[in-house]
Amino acid sequence: MTTPRKLGRNGPEVFPIGLGCMGMSEFYGAHDDAESIRTIHHALDHGVNLLDTADIYGPHTNEQLVGRALAGGRRDKVVLATKFGIVRDPSNPTARGVNGRPEYVRAACDASLKRLGVDHIDLYYQHRIDPDTPIEDTVGAMADLVKAGKVRWIGLSEAGVETIERAHAVHPVTALQTEYSLWTRDVDENGIMATCERLGIGFVPYSPLGRGFLTGAIRTPDDFEADDYRRTNPRFMGENFARNLQLVDAVRALASEKGCSPAQLALAWVLTRGEHVVPIPGTRRVANLDDNLGALGVTLSAQDLARIDAIFPLGAAAGTRYAAAMMQFLSR
Repeated sequence: MTTPRKLGRNGPEVFPIGLGCMGMSEFYGAHDDAESIRTIHHALDHGVNLLDTADIYGPHTNEQLVGRALAGGRRDKVVLATKFGIVRDPSNPTARGVNGRPEYVRAACDASLKRLGVDHIDLYYQHRIDPDTPIEDTVGAMADLVKAGKVRWIGLSEAGVETIERAHAVHPVTALQTEYSLWTRDVDENGIMATCERLGIGFVPYSPLGRGFLTGAIRTPDDFEADDYRRTNPRFMGENFARNLQLVDAVRALASEKGCSPAQLALAWVLTRGEHVVPIPGTRRVANLDDNLGALGVTLSAQDLARIDAIFPLGAAAGTRYAAAMMQFLSR
């Protein structure tokens, strides 16, 4: 039996691997809602109970999709997480803003509840930190949502150490969601992981498979569909792609020795980082979900971890993890 992990000192117990739902609606090319719902149901049937979405995904359509998947008696099986705070410009699909004002927090929550078709959100994240609104004001509004019964626990995403500490002083932060994987290890050196451990905050890595690159299935940028946003991500472009592919091939070789897939090796590594760590790999397909869950059966020895560190030391990946316009929103 798989031992659950606890998100935050006073948060929920969840399956060690969650499911990121973003790619079911946007950013990674064509999608099929029926297939995505089958994948969500398959995840629930196999014990996965942390589902992650956000109002920006679609926009809005991903919350609606998750809501449909949970209809018919499945809601109670799930720790349902969604996010607010990133604002899109309808006239410019690539533009992003951030809003953490209290009145926006309240309106965003009500809108998400309606789209999801639920009466409460289990884990509500501020998706990005608004530099123009004191974090105390934003978290104060989130705390009011908890008091009103609309939200059970609150979280932050891509917040810096000082912001986490200030937020936690207003209301306990249950989880921090930040990109983390073999090729994105910033939190290991900027104090964020240590801060979460010290304050008793769960850590939820998104993109733990490097947006699919660490699976070893991506061999050329031509593998992406025309509207796949990875075509404009620095790590998937030009010389960066070639350099990162060499790193992934080394991971593939080690995975082969271990008798597991590259994705399983990459996820197993993330799972070793602490009992408070719950990655949320995203997929639209049942086969990929099953492969990801196989990571729970992979044991990494101290020697294995040393070899992985030698292959993928801090800062090994070539290129920034987002284009410049989005990098400005990280670790505020």
